Amino acid sequence: MKKQEKEGSNKMEKIVSLCKRRGFIFPGSEIYGGLSNSYDYGPLGTELFYNINKLWWKKFVHLRDDVVGVRGPIIMNPKIWEASGHIKNFTDPLVECKICHTRIRSDKPQDIENHEKSHKQKVEWTEPKNFNLMFKTFIGTTEDSTSTAYLRGETAQTMFTDFKLIADSTRKKLPLGIAQVGKAFRNEITTGNFIFRMKEFTIAEFEYFVKPGEDEKMFSEILDYQKEFFENEMGIKKANIKNVELPKDELAHYSKKTIDIYYNFPFGWDEISGIANRTDYDLKNHINLSGQNLSYREEETKEEFVPYVIEPTFGLDRIMLAVLCDAYSEEDDRFVLKLKPSLAPYKVAVIPLKKNNPEIVKKAREIYEDLKKEFYVSFDDRGNIGKCYYSQDEIGTPFCITVDFDSLENNDVTVRDRDTMKQERIKTSELLNFLKNKLNEQ
Repeated sequence: MKKQEKEGSNKMEKIVSLCKRRGFIFPGSEIYGGLSNSYDYGPLGTELFYNINKLWWKKFVHLRDDVVGVRGPIIMNPKIWEASGHIKNFTDPLVECKICHTRIRSDKPQDIENHEKSHKQKVEWTEPKNFNLMFKTFIGTTEDSTSTAYLRGETAQTMFTDFKLIADSTRKKLPLGIAQVGKAFRNEITTGNFIFRMKEFTIAEFEYFVKPGEDEKMFSEILDYQKEFFENEMGIKKANIKNVELPKDELAHYSKKTIDIYYNFPFGWDEISGIANRTDYDLKNHINLSGQNLSYREEETKEEFVPYVIEPTFGLDRIMLAVLCDAYSEEDDRFVLKLKPSLAPYKVAVIPLKKNNPEIVKKAREIYEDLKKEFYVSFDDRGNIGKCYYSQDEIGTPFCITVDFDSLENNDVTVRDRDTMKQERIKTSELLNFLKNKLNEQ
């Protein structure tokens, strides 16, 4: 293994270990031996994921006058997937090893190479066959073709089928974005790299309906807006993000143009987001199959047309992994998650210096109760101040407040910064404003 690959592998192992040890991410169904690429988000992982989700919604919905939200079901009328092309085209090319009958995507040469290395004899492969990624289920008491339904493979279709209803009910003009965050399901054969590729995952995206001819301009504008989100809201280093435009022979069946946004993971560059020009593909197909008029009529010109759609898509689980990798740091004998404060599960930890001193503990509790009205706060009373600091560093808590004997006399506390380890004494009466200012600065 090359040195760079080995270092990346070691870093990834340390991140996975930290996530389990500190309650970010656990293997799913672990007491029963687990399930391939199934994970549970623990208390801290749930908070981190929620913060990512919240900041995404604020950036792409609440701060924009041209985007509204929707929440659709996971199981929809199967004709939707016929119209969208997913039943016919949502496939991966698979080859099967003739020795052990393992199936691998033929468009993943690294996976094929790794499999061949694991065998001592020469591996022969079958010809590639397309494998549909949609999860099937059944509605009702019978299990046949008349009751077949699917778990959604993407969240986009609700925005297409509801376009007319939302445009009419909100009375918004084009360009109009319809956003959704929700679960999607893909029966992936090739899984791996922790939470990077899973069968069940969360997508955040919006369909941006525009007048034909304005689509290329809007594509560029939204792409820039996406990059702002990663650098400003997620705090991801600019050097670890790049754009990759897909060649025409790799475009999805609905796409005129697609640019993927890649992050430099310890295991290599890979996709965390993307933007596609879906043209009028989806709306026209739904018009043809449903017989409903989903076109748009301009009030000023009275012109009627089927809008084009620009679709920025974000894999929130992948973004969470990118955030963890980007924030992870080793400094001397401590591990630190240098998360942006807006992402950190706990904003502040309150630590009584002596857990067996009732007055100090009482004072610390009072401060804790006061601060938790404003922030999500940890109360850490294990007694060993060094261990408290280091464990809070490891979970990304930006500030630690220590209540000591002087606090009882002077009504002040020690505030320690996670990244600089600098400490300063702050009056308890000024503490809330001090923390608000500090958290807003970072």
